[in-house]
Amino acid sequence: MTITIATWNVNSIKARLENVLDWLREASPDIVCLQEIKTVDENFPCLEIEDLGYNVETHGQKSYNGVAILSKFPIEETVTGLPGDDEDEQARYLEAVISADGGVVRVASIYLPNGNPAPGPKFDYKLAWMKRLNARAAELLTYEENLVLAGDYNVIPGDSDVHDPAAWEGDALTRPASRAAFRELLFKGFTSAFEQCDGRAHQYTFWDYQAGAWQKDHGIRIDHLLCSPQAADRLKSVEIHKPTRGKPKASDHVPVVASFAL
Repeated sequence: MTITIATWNVNSIKARLENVLDWLREASPDIVCLQEIKTVDENFPCLEIEDLGYNVETHGQKSYNGVAILSKFPIEETVTGLPGDDEDEQARYLEAVISADGGVVRVASIYLPNGNPAPGPKFDYKLAWMKRLNARAAELLTYEENLVLAGDYNVIPGDSDVHDPAAWEGDALTRPASRAAFRELLFKGFTSAFEQCDGRAHQYTFWDYQAGAWQKDHGIRIDHLLCSPQAADRLKSVEIHKPTRGKPKASDHVPVVASFAL
């Protein structure tokens, strides 16, 4: 069977609910990793999404951050929060084991820190968070499962993933330390779904609300699905759902959807 796994930074589920529901009806992905839900768990619109046939798990936070996982299949277990720092209160990581019809899949919804202004404490936090993510990712690889780490990584992997590299020079999303920490995940054995299935330059997932970025196609690619070797072997296709950015009250990110043969 084929299953689809999507990632989407919705930039407030409350503000974007109708858009999200419309997209879920149209695209009908099997598993969805959401970021920046910007709400506490009890205010997440579970009923509306469950009505579309999804099981829902959330790791929310008032007004900021927040991640969720939606699944048409049973969610068997979850890990809430990225291991490695018990004092980190920011809701940026949710992991779930899902019993799909074709086998077990483990996914994580990731909202990696932005890190600006850099250098500074926020950039230090970003690098420390990425170090913890690399440690967790290394542990998960030992399970030899179908694993997808999906989310808004706030990392532009290369100059071909940004409309104007010079305009982003020095930004936390392009700094060498950010890119090196992202590449470390690839060196460990993860595969970028987009790079494996597409790889074209200037295919973006985010367009700022400012300065007519969407109209001018001044975008960046920062939303990624990283696959374990087992998942990469089953990867069939990847699609960036660009038209969602042109809808009224759109998020500044668009969904990225990968298909797998389980």
